[in-house]
Amino acid sequence: VHLVETGGGLVQSGGSLRLSCAVSGLTFSRYDMRWYRQAPGKERELVAAIELPGGSTNIADSVKGRFTISRDNAKNTVYLQMNNLKPEDTAVYYCYARHGMVFNYWGQGTQVTVSS
Repeated sequence: VHLVETGGGLVQSGGSLRLSCAVSGLTFSRYDMRWYRQAPGKERELVAAIELPGGSTNIADSVKGRFTISRDNAKNTVYLQMNNLKPEDTAVYYCYARHGMVFNYWGQGTQVTVSS
């Protein structure tokens, strides 16, 4: 199983980025997908989730109204659209796939840095 995040980088405050997570080695359409982030010295936190079966989404209060999660089952990819980025959004962003209580996988992470 592989989860590969791309799209991170350095952006100025107020800018936008779109993260992608390409998934292989599992039946993507059967997995809940999430984005987490971890800033230096802080615990990993849930940013956004898109859940089965209906594709309902949950967004953390800290990014609500700025971040959007979506998925393309035909491309085995989940996205995180991040708008109006702030310096406090600086973190490593991780993709996470979950099916039930047993099957769960992490990506390697992608760095997002927002300059003020």
